Amino acid sequence: MNFKPILIVAGEPNSIFLEIFFKAIKIKVKSPLILIASQKLLILQMKKLKINKKIKIINVKKIKNYSLDNKVINLINVEYNQKKPFEKISKKSNNYINKSFLVATNLIKKKITNKLINGPISKKTFLGKTKLGITEYISDKFFVKNNAMLIFNKDLSVCPITTHVPIKHVSKSISKKLIIDKAKLINNFYRQKLKMKPKIAVLGLNPHCETVSSFDEDKKIVAPAINYLKRKNVKVFGPFSSDTIFLKQNRSKYDVILGMYHDQVLSPLKTLFEYDAINITLGLPFTRISPDHGPNERMLGKNKSNPLSLMRAISFLDKN
Repeated sequence: MNFKPILIVAGEPNSIFLEIFFKAIKIKVKSPLILIASQKLLILQMKKLKINKKIKIINVKKIKNYSLDNKVINLINVEYNQKKPFEKISKKSNNYINKSFLVATNLIKKKITNKLINGPISKKTFLGKTKLGITEYISDKFFVKNNAMLIFNKDLSVCPITTHVPIKHVSKSISKKLIIDKAKLINNFYRQKLKMKPKIAVLGLNPHCETVSSFDEDKKIVAPAINYLKRKNVKVFGPFSSDTIFLKQNRSKYDVILGMYHDQVLSPLKTLFEYDAINITLGLPFTRISPDHGPNERMLGKNKSNPLSLMRAISFLDKN
């Protein structure tokens, strides 16, 4: 294989992922795509959506011997034993999803590739209370504690300091070290992958970066972290108020906006770019990306879902 393959874990079986997969693989890429999913589910979806494409079953033990291209669907089959394959999202699919990720992580650990895409999963049913998200789930498999969730668009990206933490716990979760670690991961990623030194805007926690409380997180935590990073020659600016940073004349000055919590930065980014963004996990010894949307089971089988985010994920890994 001249180009390292891109592994694609289909994820939650009761989702729109296979539909957008069929749409996304129409783009031309040099890297072979290897889908990790149930052959039974794949065929059922192909019939439902009237897709006609050959499937090539890949034996993981002999994967180095294959000459792969994208004229067919290269599939590593993972058994899915539910009698009714298109049920509502539930814990019944957890074993199948776990096995799919295990196949992918083992191939990465064997140096077969360093490129992974996973389809959306339900955090509530798959992870429960054990992990905050797939970012943490995959990081644990590689013993990585320092990670970051970068929602990437070529014009503007965002990163939350805390990921899927309930709002009432955010103020207690942020720290100077956490802000510094995330900013360094972003800086290293842009320099290594994109050959540029990013300009990073850091947001405050409180409205207008002000508070009537006795402890001011923006003065005691955020500002000192920014000052430290500046001394380390990282291009950081702020803290800025989140209610104005996404105005066109403000956001155009920066490559990345680093926020204190999930919706503070993801909500405005998705409003601006909709499906034109991808979720990249920083800090891993390989590149892991997921489309920037959920399973959306209500759209299953309707053939109306937008594949743009998955297309962007495949294209990014093909070029990097």
